[in-house]
Amino acid sequence: MTADRRLRAAAYLIALVAISAAAGLAEAVFAPVAFALFIIAVVWPLQRRLQSHLPRLLALAIVILITIGVLAVFTLLVAWSFARVGRWVIGDAVQLQTLYDTAAKWLGGHGIAPAGLWAEHFNVGWLVGVVQEVTKRVNTTMSFSLIVFVYLLLGLLEVDDATRRIRAMDNREAARILLDGSVTAATKLRRYLLVRTLMSVMTGVLVWGFTMLAGLPLAAEWGIIAFALNYIPFIGPFIATVFPTLFALLQFSSWEAVLMVFVCLNLIQFVSGSYVEPRVSGAALAVSPFALLFSVFFWTFLWGLVGAFIGVPITIAVLSFCAQHPSSRWLAGLLGAQSTGPPRQTA
Repeated sequence: MTADRRLRAAAYLIALVAISAAAGLAEAVFAPVAFALFIIAVVWPLQRRLQSHLPRLLALAIVILITIGVLAVFTLLVAWSFARVGRWVIGDAVQLQTLYDTAAKWLGGHGIAPAGLWAEHFNVGWLVGVVQEVTKRVNTTMSFSLIVFVYLLLGLLEVDDATRRIRAMDNREAARILLDGSVTAATKLRRYLLVRTLMSVMTGVLVWGFTMLAGLPLAAEWGIIAFALNYIPFIGPFIATVFPTLFALLQFSSWEAVLMVFVCLNLIQFVSGSYVEPRVSGAALAVSPFALLFSVFFWTFLWGLVGAFIGVPITIAVLSFCAQHPSSRWLAGLLGAQSTGPPRQTA
């Protein structure tokens, strides 16, 4: 590698670290923008179709109302499910503490000492605090949603104007990359959301049906939680599997029954995420497991719960733009994004 290439690689690395640090420090600014851009990519075809038959502002109002309605129903269902589970945890906190003490005693008797830090912090107060923190996080999404919808409103009004300004740029190559990258990214993001929603619905229905047949309490709540958490690759399905299994420890006295619950829930997640979803999504959304896992952890580290949901769409969008230029196309190919020629149309 020549000195010039080494300097260029070092400059790219420094720029990447600086951008990541800025994104983390300015979460309150960038996270709503990223979420709004994702929603714009999803709803823009509806906006464009409506404004071809209706006044622009009326079409915008209809799209905004539909978007608010869908997200409100989703948020209310998730909040209701977690609230129900939280009340159940608080009501049976003493039993949970007894179960933990029994398990710790059994492990200690077999020479397996529970981790000291975990043993110090796992108690009824800690468990209730976790539930309260989750509830607080759900409540803070209201202010975040308000900022997102302000950006969404302004963004939908700016799409046509921004497209014209990009087409008028003197740098034709940059204009092509921006336009084609936007179209490709938006198309992939819409397909990603459609596939993820279908798989989430299937997972939620299967989890609900299984937990109901198994006799677990809160079967509908577990189904909704599995549906919502399935939007977070890897981490979400794992949490949706572990929590009902822990509740099964309180419901059943047989370790075999608890093991069956754990195995069946993992089987549902495996069939949905590893077998059905890749065949439904196809090669257009092919992203390497490493890139998916890294994006989930990285954006969760930067932006918390919002980053966990938006991390994979951000990765898909970035790789779509990388595929538009020869100097960065290798990265898109390396991480699994397929380079397909985008249609020439308004993003």
